[in-house]
Amino acid sequence: MSTVIEQPVEARLVAAAPRMPSIPATLHYDRSDPFAVRMTFPAPATLEGVEVCWTFARELFVTGMDEAVGHGDVRVRPYGYDRLVLEFHAPEGTAVVHVRTGEVRRFLDRTTDLVPLGLEHHQVDLDHDLAELMRDAC
Repeated sequence: MSTVIEQPVEARLVAAAPRMPSIPATLHYDRSDPFAVRMTFPAPATLEGVEVCWTFARELFVTGMDEAVGHGDVRVRPYGYDRLVLEFHAPEGTAVVHVRTGEVRRFLDRTTDLVPLGLEHHQVDLDHDLAELMRDAC
């Protein structure tokens, strides 16, 4: 079984214009970083013209499926029957996107098959990580 899950999703950028353009994004989960999820937007979909990747807690997605969650740079909340709203806050501004709940649910199901919720700590080798830190400090 692979230790990395990648899933393309369709995101809709919420803007002042009446049309909400569809933009591609990729959800990414790696067993070696079991608490985190990454969402990547390709360069053509960003104002800066470079790929943008947001990393946030998998638990944020899990909780955001049912209720508004997040107080920092990333916030998630359900919207209607089959949408999630994701807000990405940065010094340059805020991006708000809608994604289909079903796509996120499929992604989360795959991540929990790989690493069950609540058992993420079994994937982290603290002794090894501490030894690496100490080796570099000497």
